[in-house]
Amino acid sequence: MQGPLNTTRSPQGRPVIIEAGSSADGQKLAAETAEVIFTAAASLEEAQTFYCVQKEQVAAAGRNPHHVVIMPGVMPIVGRTREEAQALWKELNTLVDIDNGLRQLSLRFSMGPSQYPLDGPVPEVPPGEGNQSRVKLMTDMAKRENLTLRELAAIAAGSRGHRVIVGTAQDIADDFQLWLEQGAADGFNIMPAIMPEQLDLFVEQVIPELRRRGLFRDDYEFATLRENLGLPVE
Repeated sequence: MQGPLNTTRSPQGRPVIIEAGSSADGQKLAAETAEVIFTAAASLEEAQTFYCVQKEQVAAAGRNPHHVVIMPGVMPIVGRTREEAQALWKELNTLVDIDNGLRQLSLRFSMGPSQYPLDGPVPEVPPGEGNQSRVKLMTDMAKRENLTLRELAAIAAGSRGHRVIVGTAQDIADDFQLWLEQGAADGFNIMPAIMPEQLDLFVEQVIPELRRRGLFRDDYEFATLRENLGLPVE
């Protein structure tokens, strides 16, 4: 077929370009092309560093950093009380397929963690091995929280290596507010642990708390994803 496309232009101009990945190559690709970046960060300091470096790369690529939205993945474990949330998180970890978690670690680390004691420390990963951005995130988490290999495998299987926040709506809102105000994120990629139960609790409890603090809209102002993300229509 020749000639112009015989369909109308999308209301948002063109689809929103989303990039996922925090490696050096991923950051370069995102700086040049992406409008939303999905990433993973285990700590505030790590997220702030990534946020700053990525925005600088966007500017260096001749683009407006305000037109690129950085959204770390988060798995919130919502409870009506902290005790309820902790109990749920503990229960979920007992249901995890540890073999699946070990397979995920093997793929990421380019090594066989099954050769190490499950209840021993997480082994050191040689430099340059595996998916470096996620390997660093997970090994740093293991060191910081003194995790065993079994515990890290459970997290790898359950949250796919993303950050887990366990607590009440107030606890989760406190965490989100800190990251937003301290230059660590523009928003979050929410990954409920159980569908639809945890998603329902997040909507029923966390969203109203975020709205009360002025951190979440009361309604969608626009009709397109692009505009609601604060991105220019092109």
